[in-house]
Amino acid sequence: MRAAAQSQRTEHTFRLDDPEARPPATLDDVSWLVGSWVGEAFGATFEEVWNPPSAGSMVGLFKLLDGDEVAFYELLLLVEEAGSLSLKVKHFNPDFSAWEEKTDYVDFRFVRAEANAIHFSGISFYRIDDDEMHGYIAMRTGDEVREEKLVYRRR
Repeated sequence: MRAAAQSQRTEHTFRLDDPEARPPATLDDVSWLVGSWVGEAFGATFEEVWNPPSAGSMVGLFKLLDGDEVAFYELLLLVEEAGSLSLKVKHFNPDFSAWEEKTDYVDFRFVRAEANAIHFSGISFYRIDDDEMHGYIAMRTGDEVREEKLVYRRR
């Protein structure tokens, strides 16, 4: 299998130059995400939980809090497919109405794994130690792409 060509997207994130040329990966490469996390992002606080791998997938839940109110939710699915990984995300408003159409979701394809980092196209997770990690996501507004940082602490 040829190596997938990658480009740097932002300071801490990457993308696959050819989304169909996916490098090999398994859920073992991301199992350190498992657990309950809290942190800061987007000027607010969040909670995120990842279940252990089973049946070729891991499920996660994300809740962004604006004070005592929910700003939005995400349902996260890490799945083994095509010999690689995909991180699939579906967003929900506080009333649980979906941002995406019924059958749609955002798909972050695996780019590469390092000893203490995992990179998907447009989102990266860096393990600082067993109880802290930093996430970075490339956010697009029109033609502008900026990076948002998420600071995670194990609960």
